[in-house]
Amino acid sequence: MLAPRAALRDVADLGPFFAVSADPAEGAEPTWTPWREFYADPCAMVARIDVVARALGTGDRRVAASIALQGLAARLVSPILAAAAVHGVVPTWSPDSLHWRPAVSGPWPMWESHVDTPVVGTLVTGAPVAGTRVADTPGTGRDDAEVARAVARALVEPHLAALVQVTRAAESVPERVLRGNVASAVAATGALIARARPGAAGRDSVIVSGLLRTPLLSGSGGFEAGWSFRRRSCCLYYRVPGSGMCGDCVLAPVPGRS
Repeated sequence: MLAPRAALRDVADLGPFFAVSADPAEGAEPTWTPWREFYADPCAMVARIDVVARALGTGDRRVAASIALQGLAARLVSPILAAAAVHGVVPTWSPDSLHWRPAVSGPWPMWESHVDTPVVGTLVTGAPVAGTRVADTPGTGRDDAEVARAVARALVEPHLAALVQVTRAAESVPERVLRGNVASAVAATGALIARARPGAAGRDSVIVSGLLRTPLLSGSGGFEAGWSFRRRSCCLYYRVPGSGMCGDCVLAPVPGRS
């Protein structure tokens, strides 16, 4: 049975979006900023949009804002979804204890300062609190549903809804587009976990489906076959010179459909 700190350390090998430091010694580093401060002030998001616009080579800030949000959503979703799917562990993941700092390239580094400290109270009726083990062997039963509800409670309103709102405060992008971006990030993360850790695919699917049914993401898209996701909006990436359409875009042609 892994503690949340060990669970996060184990899933970090899935890729840079899954890596989170849980070392208490990081508290000595003054450059860490709690995510709550990011959500409260759009200035940091404006700066991130500037970086993404330069990287994409576009002057269309709505496109840059859309892509910036999708990357940050994937960064926030990946570690907690993997820890929950693979180990049945839901880290604390509070906007006050989860920190970020900017990076020159690649996903932002993150640090969870209270990963092994349970929050007070329960997330859902009958379910253990975040920061503790919620289930044991991956399956498709009641334990998996409890894990899914715990992940949704820890992630959707505290982080993903707040991320959508601060992005809209920084740049005028339709909320439908941003919610679709978040749904796309959730689906893509789930698919990656299922491929990398097939033994966790059952619980992974339950968690992802639960997230996509939350009010924030409901109606944003759905799975057509296996992990093939089709969103009901467009992230605007096709407007970047020399780009194209994403595989899950509502505008992309559907194989076998005339």
